[in-house]
Amino acid sequence: MSDTHFGFQTLDEAQKASRVRGVFDSVAPKYDVMNDLMSMGLHRAWKAYTVAVANLRPGQAVLDIAGGTGDLARAFARKVGPTGTVVHTDINEAMLRQGRDRLIDEGLVLPTLLCDGEKLPFATASFDLVSVAFGLRNMTRKEAALAEMMRVLKPGGRLLVLEFSKVAEPLQKVYDWYSFKVLPRIGQLVAHDGDSYRYLAESIRMHPGQAQLKAMMRDAGFGHVDVHNLSAGVVALHVGIKC
Repeated sequence: MSDTHFGFQTLDEAQKASRVRGVFDSVAPKYDVMNDLMSMGLHRAWKAYTVAVANLRPGQAVLDIAGGTGDLARAFARKVGPTGTVVHTDINEAMLRQGRDRLIDEGLVLPTLLCDGEKLPFATASFDLVSVAFGLRNMTRKEAALAEMMRVLKPGGRLLVLEFSKVAEPLQKVYDWYSFKVLPRIGQLVAHDGDSYRYLAESIRMHPGQAQLKAMMRDAGFGHVDVHNLSAGVVALHVGIKC
């Protein structure tokens, strides 16, 4: 078994999934509140931009991987309408439950499935769009996950990867200070778990930057990949097209 990263730690691949599960079991109850606090509300703009780029039409089929509390799934469902399908998935049961309950409270019932993004239980060429927002960096074998996303897309379908990325150099010191000094303290005060938010900050630093992730998507078979930098590269939206 190969080694992988859990934040700045190195550990056996077999251990990562359970360690990540522990993080999200802990943060799930306060996940939405913490998103607003951590990003100063910017995560809403990043997701709205992703929905706009998705440019979905009524009747289309969408797979939302690592869908968590359901922000993208909800927005996609409005776009595809009653004739379309949005499948809301996550590998973490606590996060998926939070999302399912929120959607039901809003009168929206979507297919909701506990599944691993590296081993998708869907037929080849099933979806017009696949999305993964702030989830790819937590996956153990990113290349395997990208290959699976490629597989389940229809020809001409698109993959949208919204993820923290490499911030512009002039902002690096301030961003590091915020990530490692302020963020864990907010996590401790609000979610009573500073360690999980320290891991999340570390996981961002270990995630491939814009150019490397673009190359990984091309290696997975995507014929064309665009990169949209948001908030000076704090976040990037990668858009891959299956030819």
